[in-house]
Amino acid sequence: MPNELLFISGFLLFIFIMLAIDLGLFSNSKKPVSLKQAGIMSGVWIALALGFYLLLLNYGHLLHNINTFAQLQQVNINNFHQLQLNPNDLAGDLNLYRKNLGVEFITGYVVEYALSVDNIFVMVLIFTAFSVEPRYYHKVLIWGIIGAIAMRFAFIFVGSALIIKFHWILYLFGAFLVYTGVMMYVERNRVKKIDPDKHPVVKFASKYFAVHPKFEGGKFFVRINRKNLITPLLLVLLIIEVTDLVFAVDSIPAIFSVTKDPYIVFFSNIFAILGLRSMFFLLVNIIDKFRFLKVGLAALLTFIGLKMLAGNYTEHIGLTTFNSLIVILLILAISIVASLAFPSPNSKAEG
Repeated sequence: MPNELLFISGFLLFIFIMLAIDLGLFSNSKKPVSLKQAGIMSGVWIALALGFYLLLLNYGHLLHNINTFAQLQQVNINNFHQLQLNPNDLAGDLNLYRKNLGVEFITGYVVEYALSVDNIFVMVLIFTAFSVEPRYYHKVLIWGIIGAIAMRFAFIFVGSALIIKFHWILYLFGAFLVYTGVMMYVERNRVKKIDPDKHPVVKFASKYFAVHPKFEGGKFFVRINRKNLITPLLLVLLIIEVTDLVFAVDSIPAIFSVTKDPYIVFFSNIFAILGLRSMFFLLVNIIDKFRFLKVGLAALLTFIGLKMLAGNYTEHIGLTTFNSLIVILLILAISIVASLAFPSPNSKAEG
């Protein structure tokens, strides 16, 4: 499968190059990442995701090395697509397949990117609780993203294999997403706090590793009296990794409601993760102003969960992937506009 291997290898190479560039741009200076830098990098990541969408529209069939109608039909079945194919028009079928692939990618990307905002809420709490200096945020986040990519790669392809073998798992995912959405709405106004001394990750690390009691600049490890110690900054990184794993339990099943193609799930997930760091710096100081965003995310998860529970019936009532994308964008737009139009009394007082 030379084309498929080339496609995946090229994507992974692209990831490493962009991470290296991103790390270089943000790590040469000891100053915190500016709003301008964050805005530029956010725009770059979104532009790259749109560029990948265009790549899928033109060369998406290479993803599974499709050259014949039989191959296309098999991929259609394996990934649970509902495409109406014409055995006498391979060119038209491939065009239809590529368009569907593109829409699935964009929809999955938007879902993952939106759910990442909730991750940012927690990251802000973690950095604040541990009194991390803003100039070290970027180092923790870049290594956190590298770890997240590795974990999600395994998570996605194991999940895909399970879905192919046990299709009923999708209904468990759907029920879990509905439950998560409802609980997110119920607890939307709950003030979350993190106690550094009582956090499970801190307790675990303190039990099995020698922990230095204070920060040593941007170091994860420090050697004192010939003994290697881990610093609080490494503890923060470990907590963020665990937090991302917890969020992946929500976000990955959500994208499986959009597409069952593991490559598209992986691509959309990774593009959203790569843009998470720049989005963090863009929103870190204004995240509290989006008071209805949690409501929007709760509605988003509930909608996706119900769609997953409904199975193929959603296609019969016209809720195609493209129409689902429109619904998702509307939910997010309404929550953002409502937040700006009706700010919380605390925001007004501070202003």
